[in-house]
Amino acid sequence: MFTGLIEAEGRLARLERSGPAGRLALTAPFAGELALGDSVAVNGACLTVTTVTGDTVTFDVSPETLARTTLGTLRPGDPVNLERALRLTDRLGGHLVTGHVDCLATLAERREEAGNILIAFRLPPEQTRQLAAKGSVAVDGVSLTVNEVSNDGFTVNIIPHTAARTTLQGKRPGATVNIETDILAKYVERLLATPASPSAGGLSRELLEKSGFL
Repeated sequence: MFTGLIEAEGRLARLERSGPAGRLALTAPFAGELALGDSVAVNGACLTVTTVTGDTVTFDVSPETLARTTLGTLRPGDPVNLERALRLTDRLGGHLVTGHVDCLATLAERREEAGNILIAFRLPPEQTRQLAAKGSVAVDGVSLTVNEVSNDGFTVNIIPHTAARTTLQGKRPGATVNIETDILAKYVERLLATPASPSAGGLSRELLEKSGFL
């Protein structure tokens, strides 16, 4: 589990392919503090540390991860957002992020205003159901607040501090990013899609409407 608050920027050293799977090696400022088996979010994708040599960390990457994220498109020298797993004693400054990427989004529009960066992303319409204005979304592992949601996209505002500490500052129209929607929205959608037993008095759209949630 992560928070979406990026700790450091790493650099891809190499990506070795082995059929549909792969092995990713990158440099990380906190490599010396990692142990085998630790979880690290790399551009929002949760990976497990397999080796640490100096400042270089290696991860095995499954076919599923390569198919659903942008990790397979990285080239040596590319920067990546890094965050170590959340400890139970840590402050939750961002929002709950699992490191399980839901889909890819394309940067459709970007403009700068008073030092801030306003960005519009396009993504599959089925994923926008799990987004809400003023809700949370993880973009390449970065916890952001959603400004507006449309049928096929959403907009966010990136403050100067976030831009300076993450790879989002370098993203331009046409770039592809990893998206993880809010875990709470996924469970609500799942519950609404599963008919509730009348005798059980389970969660239903009617109950949510009566309670003022819809």
